[in-house]
Order: sequence, then C-alpha cells, then structure tokens
Amino acid sequence: MQPLRPTLTRFIASTFTSKAHRTASSTATNFSVQPQPKQQQPQQPQVPKAAVSRARLARHLELTWRQGSASHFPLTWLRDNCQCPHCYHPESKSRTVDWATCDVTIKPKDVQVSDDGKTVIVDWLDAHSSRFSAEWLHERRFEEDARKKWLSTYKQKKHIWGSAQEENFPRKRFNFSAVMSTDGDLLQWLLELEMRGVAILEGADGDENTVRKLAERVAFIRRTHYGEEFNVKSKSDPSNVAYTEQALQLHTDLPYYEYKPGVNMLHCLVQAQGEGGENQLVDSLRVAMQLKQNNPEAYKALTTVPVDWSDRGEEDGRPFQSLHRAPVICEDAEGNVVRVNYSQPQRDSYFSVPLEQVDGWYVALKEFTRLALSDDNCVQYKTKPGEILSFDNLRILHGRSSYSPAVNQIYERHIVGAYLDWDEIRSRIRVLSQQEPTPLAH
Repeated sequence: MQPLRPTLTRFIASTFTSKAHRTASSTATNFSVQPQPKQQQPQQPQVPKAAVSRARLARHLELTWRQGSASHFPLTWLRDNCQCPHCYHPESKSRTVDWATCDVTIKPKDVQVSDDGKTVIVDWLDAHSSRFSAEWLHERRFEEDARKKWLSTYKQKKHIWGSAQEENFPRKRFNFSAVMSTDGDLLQWLLELEMRGVAILEGADGDENTVRKLAERVAFIRRTHYGEEFNVKSKSDPSNVAYTEQALQLHTDLPYYEYKPGVNMLHCLVQAQGEGGENQLVDSLRVAMQLKQNNPEAYKALTTVPVDWSDRGEEDGRPFQSLHRAPVICEDAEGNVVRVNYSQPQRDSYFSVPLEQVDGWYVALKEFTRLALSDDNCVQYKTKPGEILSFDNLRILHGRSSYSPAVNQIYERHIVGAYLDWDEIRSRIRVLSQQEPTPLAH
C-alpha cells in the first residue's frame, strides 16, 4: 500500500511585511490565516487522511495534521536541507550547502503553501527561498513513529534465539538456485540472515567458486590477509588452527580487525565421514542478555575492559601481523550490543589494562563461556555437501568438533569460505525492498 501524501491546507504567516504573493500580513508573532473559500470544483479528489488542518510559524515550523497530531520542524534544519539547486544536487542526491558560510541562526521572513497544498515555500531574511514537498516533510517528521519507521530501513530488528527456539535447526532453508535467480528469494535469505543471524542454503553445486558466485550475487567478497575465498581442511603446515582436524573452540572470526568482516559463508564440498566435524552455533546476543540480567558486574567488565586481539603469521608467502583492541562485548551509544569479540587463539598474551582489572575480567569471561556452552544456548549442526552455512560474524559464535582425517592424505572434510560486509548486505536489502521480486535472466 502506498503511503498517504500529506496536503497542506492552511496558509502560514509571520511577523514580517507580506509580499505580493501573500494573502495576509500581521504584526503578531504567531498566527494562522484561513484562506478564502474557493468555488467547489467538480469531482475533487478525496483529501488524504494525513492532510494538515492548521499550520503556523513560531520557534519551529508547526504543522497540525488532520488526525490531531502536530509536527514541528526546526528552522535551522529546514535551511540545512534546502532543496533548491544552489543547496542540493538532485542527480547525486547530495547536500551542497556550504556549512562554513551557513548562518545557523537565520530566520524565515515568511512561509507559504501552494494552492494545491503540496509545496511549502520558506522565504528567508537573506533573500534565499526554499521549497519543500509536503510529502517530503511528512516522511521526515521528528515524532517517534516517523523516526522508528525510517530507522527500520537502517537495520532489521534482531530475533534472539536459544537452542529451545532452534530445536529443528535450521528454522528456514533457502534453495541456492532460487536465491541466485530470483530477487525475492535473495531478499528473504538476507532478511533471515540479519534478523536471526544464521541461515542455510541448500542445493549448491560442488564447484569451489560457488561461494564467490553467491557473494557476488549480493555485492563482492571481503578480502582479508587469508585471501578472498579460503579453504578449510587439514593441512600439514597450518597458519590457522582451523586448518587442522582438531576441535575449534567457540569463536568469532578475525576479532583483530577493527573493521571485522560481517558475514561468514561456509560452503560444504566434502564432509567428514562418521563422527565429528559438527558446527556449534550460539547467539551471543542471548548470552550477553543473560549475563547482563544475572551478573551485571561481569557484564560491565566485558563491555568496558579492552582486550588485545592479534594474529601473526604468513599466508601464501605474505607475512601479516594484525592487532585490534576492543572489549569482548561492544555496545553502541544506546547500549545495544553491536559486536562480540571472542576467540581464545586470537586473544594476545599482552593484556594492557590496569592490574586490578585482570582477575575480575577472567571471572567474567569464564561466566560468559559457561553460558555460551550451555545446552540452553548452543546448537550443533553438521553441514552436508551442497549446503552453505551463512552467519553474522559480529554476533554468532561458532565452533567445530574434532574429526578424524582421512588416510593416505586424502582429505575428507573440505569447506570453502568467504566473507561479506554488512554495509553491502544492508544496501542490497534496501534496494530489493523497494522493488517487486522478479526472476533474473540467466
């Protein structure tokens, strides 16, 4: 359903002398002027519900919508977002107002509404004039409901889960061919990936380039010092513990990157026969929530004490030494968990914090680990050939049970992985959400 287009129906006047195109003037500070009644036009369209019943200029531009709510628009914000050709470049959709010379205290001389009520005209004291679409203003209201609607396009709401909610893991499966050929299926996979943090695609072929094709269906691969695609199988000279048949403890990948890759995609080409090789998956948002509720002191330690995360080695003849300092649990300005760093192998022996913080931090990390490994939080799943396990690397802890390598150096288990960045995924979600799902040409 298309959003309602707001229509302004009131003329707005201010304390300054009226121009020829104004219908009234006054020396009062704030007032509203009713337009002269017009002759009824035949077959006039129905006025939308979001129409304005009253408008006035005071400290802010105030519009009262028909349903009774009022919207206030700061005057400086209006000037900063002037849509005229001198202040806005429509082709690049970019503001070009020169902030070095812009007067943030500038006041309007008068404000008017076009006859059809769809345009608001603001004339300023410096002889500048700004025109705003009523619909444009309505979409950018400062009320909470409008802000929430806009922010819903920023990031999807997270669905926190534990093993009880994932009894039949995975909750959803996505057909690889459908995701590759139909925008609607691609969108549904990406939405599930962002909201729940994990999703499985099935029916992929055995080509080692398949994960690259999937990444390029979204955007492009995020390269690291391990390259673009990486092959996870037992090696005689591994540069990472993942390249062994040993068990991998729960972890997030690459915590030593300040800009850590957002999504991990693991394509199973060959799975280990018999027991072993299962993936463990944990929603760290749930673990953090439990820790905050039951042990606030431990939560505080893991959100405030910086940890030295590092990785040193050589890959394909290129030496690397990465280092990043950040807490285990990272919050944004509103207290939301936005990233979890957790990796026993990549936590450096350097711990550059005051001595009195060390013991309490270890106790807190032990409690976080206990919660993560509990049956209530940890899900186990062994991928099958042709499946691609995709998950949020900022959120999902993942591990792997040990497995027995094949005899005669023929590797049984072979996984091809690659990363994507959340910036590119969310951009793709926004674009896909604005169009009808249609099959792509092959």
